[in-house]
Amino acid sequence: MRYLRMLTNSVIGGAAFALYLTVLVLQLNPRYSLAGVPALAATILLSYGVHVSAAFYALIVFRQLVATDVISPGWISFRFLVWVCTAAAVLGAVLMWVNLRGFGTVLDVDAFRRMTGGAASLSICAAVMAALAFGHRWAGRHSSRVGAVVLGLTLMASLAAPLMLRGPGTEDARPARWPSAATETPPPPGERRVVLVLLEGASLDLLAPAAAEGRLPHFEHILESGASMHVATIRPTQAGTVWTAVATGKLPYKNGVRSAALYYPLGGREALEILPDYCFSHILVYLGLVREQVHASRDLTARPLWNLLSSQGVSVGVVNWSVTLPARDVRGFLVSDQFDAIQARVVDIEGANAVWPREALATAMAAVSQAARNERPPTGQLPDAVGPLVSRPCRSDRTYEQVMRQLDERYASRFLAVRYECLDSAGHYLLRYAAPRAFGDVTDDELQKYGSALSSFYAAADEALGRAADALRPGDLLLVASGFGMEPMSVAKRLLERTLGNPEPSGTHERAPDGFLLAYGADVQPGRLPRGSVVDLAPTILYFFGLPVARDMDGFARTDIFTQSFTQGRPITYIPTYER
Repeated sequence: MRYLRMLTNSVIGGAAFALYLTVLVLQLNPRYSLAGVPALAATILLSYGVHVSAAFYALIVFRQLVATDVISPGWISFRFLVWVCTAAAVLGAVLMWVNLRGFGTVLDVDAFRRMTGGAASLSICAAVMAALAFGHRWAGRHSSRVGAVVLGLTLMASLAAPLMLRGPGTEDARPARWPSAATETPPPPGERRVVLVLLEGASLDLLAPAAAEGRLPHFEHILESGASMHVATIRPTQAGTVWTAVATGKLPYKNGVRSAALYYPLGGREALEILPDYCFSHILVYLGLVREQVHASRDLTARPLWNLLSSQGVSVGVVNWSVTLPARDVRGFLVSDQFDAIQARVVDIEGANAVWPREALATAMAAVSQAARNERPPTGQLPDAVGPLVSRPCRSDRTYEQVMRQLDERYASRFLAVRYECLDSAGHYLLRYAAPRAFGDVTDDELQKYGSALSSFYAAADEALGRAADALRPGDLLLVASGFGMEPMSVAKRLLERTLGNPEPSGTHERAPDGFLLAYGADVQPGRLPRGSVVDLAPTILYFFGLPVARDMDGFARTDIFTQSFTQGRPITYIPTYER
């Protein structure tokens, strides 16, 4: 019975932590209504609550085994609960503060203020609980009814205060209105084009040394003859979130895409937009306790760059940009990032709306067939488990490049953008061999086999960049952007992936390493520029085309990229907003 009573106290502590985590999720998701709390709380209790209870129980039993004085607790024991509740509150407070810091750009000003108040109130309650725990110990561990009452009140206050500060939830943002591309607006004067190459997961810290050694000649030429800067990314550092911020020039709380997907708790009908960090929350998706639904283009609450340019008479061509399914009306063409996956499943692509305009589908399919005929096997030796994981996105990149080129021949574009994903996949699994000192467990045999594997993928990206540069015309602007970099994964994350049976990834971008922006062209001022942000790209492109920048954008037009002769007599113009 003694150990059974220990279990009941552990369960209370585990339930307290699960409720703190529920409050944290609610704070990160200010649009989630309180009506969905039962489903959310049940999901977290069944996962975190059970596991934390087991952890508390193991600690209590261990204490009993090694202590000289064996305690026989009651079913609800103050001497045990004061410690487990303190531990739960401290963990909850720490998680709130680190998530508040990490997801600050996802929250609007009011939600940030409310979450700050919630984290502060929980921290105060955790301090009170800690004082009770140490006071009880110093007082000789005598029974304390007053202490038990104070603990109970503090526990309730630690949950109620953050919930009250958070409020019932804000209204859902309305989807952006997309004017038809069939506009009579005359295009801006001139024939200058912007070619935008997006390299997902590319790191300037890996690229620059290889370019300096002459192994990446096209990157080397752009770094020497063009402008370059690091750019701050945003969290969660996921493709959908980051590239939507790039496309709109607005932070996630304005553009409607706050993470890669929507998350539905067990049995719930309302969706969460953010899962908390630093607590392995995405394992809930892996275990099937939370259902994931990838964002669609209809979820955007701000107009992306291709729609803005289309409405201003600029023809566009966009290929493989995140959150573009279904493909929407543009002046030119748009191929969704889901196109390659859909056509591989041999389904009705036209019904899936992966290509705009619909008559461009035949051309896109012909390009897919041509890319398949010209497919090249991956260069370099790869670990057996890694090969298929890296080869698939690299094959898709070659497909999308071929699709872009054939469609651009048919629909001449003044803004042409394509996203490559290969470097991101390669970095996730091969960074350990490119930077072995950061891991310490790379053998000489592994280094000999796979040491140049990641470099070969950067070389392939360099070749693609060379093809883009060769197609430039006088006056064109080439932009090469990485929305986020890659850095070594923590030991805890690597152990978790190994436990789940996944091929061990070594690179990550969860902690939001900087991306970069390279600019090249006759109007570009060469040099290394101060750090920018991913939301600066859209205003900068609008400025280059001579179009006004919206004041409700969070980014800035980086005029320091351009020469004085280009910017002279070309002031930045503004309008209140492009949203209607």
